[in-house]
This record gives sequence, C-alpha cells and structure tokens, in this order.
Amino acid sequence: MDKDAEKDIVKGKAKQVEGKVDQGIGKLTDDKGREAGGWAKEQHGKAQEGVGEVKDSLDGKNDGR
Repeated sequence: MDKDAEKDIVKGKAKQVEGKVDQGIGKLTDDKGREAGGWAKEQHGKAQEGVGEVKDSLDGKNDGR
C-alpha cells in the first residue's frame, strides 16, 4: 500500500471517530451545533478514507497487480 494512500485511510478513520464522539457529546448536551459538526466531520472522514482507497487501488493497477 502506498504511504500516501495509507495516510489518507488512517486520517479518514480517525476523523470518523472524532465525528461520532462529537455527535454523541452533542446529543448528551443537547447541542445541535456540535452534533451537526460531528456529523460533518464524520462525513469528511468517510470521504478522506475513500480517497485513500482509490489511491491504493490506482497504485495497485500501476504495479501490475
């Protein structure tokens, strides 16, 4: 796996966890802004993870896999 792709995947997963935590805190404290921000952060993490997976897939095609 390409280091750049791996970096995107790991960062994306971390952002998803951060987002879920923020959503949970927002729900517990009835803070709709924090809840919405957490959802957005989670979605950004999913997108970043997807970018990493695409990079990895393209790297595999270039290696002749």
